[in-house]
Amino acid sequence: MFSKGALDGVKVLDLSRLLPGPFCSMVLADHGADVTSVEDKKFQSDGLFFNDVNRNKRHMSLDLKKEKGMEIFYKLAKDTDVILEGFRPGVVKRLGVDYESIKKINPNVIYCSITGYGQDGPMRDIVGHDVNYMSTAGVLDLVGSRDQPPTIPGVQLADIAGGSMNAVIGILMALYSRSVTGKGQYIDISMTDGMIPFMTLPLYFSSLGMEQKKSDTIFSHRYAFYNTYETKDGKHFSIGAVEFRFWKQLCDYLEVPEYANLQYDENRKDEIIRALQNIFLTKTIDEWDAELKDKEFCYSRVLNLDEMMNSNMAIEREMVVEQKQKDGSTKKALGIPVKLSETPGSVRTPPDSFGESSRDILRELGYSNDEIDKFSEKEVF
Repeated sequence: MFSKGALDGVKVLDLSRLLPGPFCSMVLADHGADVTSVEDKKFQSDGLFFNDVNRNKRHMSLDLKKEKGMEIFYKLAKDTDVILEGFRPGVVKRLGVDYESIKKINPNVIYCSITGYGQDGPMRDIVGHDVNYMSTAGVLDLVGSRDQPPTIPGVQLADIAGGSMNAVIGILMALYSRSVTGKGQYIDISMTDGMIPFMTLPLYFSSLGMEQKKSDTIFSHRYAFYNTYETKDGKHFSIGAVEFRFWKQLCDYLEVPEYANLQYDENRKDEIIRALQNIFLTKTIDEWDAELKDKEFCYSRVLNLDEMMNSNMAIEREMVVEQKQKDGSTKKALGIPVKLSETPGSVRTPPDSFGESSRDILRELGYSNDEIDKFSEKEVF
């Protein structure tokens, strides 16, 4: 039996595409919100319909450049709590579905825009993607090997951490505020803004006179106690022995106690790193796992995607779940990280195909089958 979720009764219209907005609305849907994704089928030609983030939602196609398309959207918007969009600044205003326009028919609406650089400022109109937002925020300059160009991470940090998650936070704050004041509001989420706070520790250490460089900071390869190591079979693990007691225990275990009091020694840091590298190259990852996984060294094996998806931790924590598909089959899906005791989120329904719920939603709005057929003929949806 699935929980209704903490957001049961909250209606969301999602006009966004790709990853940041749809991931945000998926989080809301996972926790019970009634989410309807609205996209123009013209976008299908881009080949960028990423359906895995559409679970627990309904999806309809709609052409907002057609008069009937606008009429339908206004009907939907009049009875919704949250509208989410991810177009460039100014696009929704040209379409007539911006916050000021929607507020006239739904004064209490919460309207959230996710963009790369925000609704104002000198970069508002510049196009970009995840890598550009990390670059502008200063984050990319600290990722990669020393004396090499910055390395683009294999995960979308700015899209999800900078955009999606901050949008979720903003929407929840606005919902709470509305419950107190009765007023909706506009939320301006910039993915670049969302990445800048990731520079909190680099800024702090910089203020202490420590230059911040790729793979050469306290928490990025500068010292042996916070580093990654290769094993005999070419695998890797990480050590994060920040506290002295963890570092001393590791040195004692590896029979190099002379390094314990040299944790931050600038003159011998490279020597210590090389010494540990040579030690860890003597055994395979499984051998080190057997020895170190239960020790208090802050040790972790570096898992690849397949290993993570099949790990006991991810499965037992329900971060990897079996999701039933519409054809009766099942596939592995990522679970829900926020664990609520009374109103837990849930993976309830598989993603709609593009526009799959269009007719059902139109019928719910009061349109007859004949009218819906005419809409289809005129490519309104």
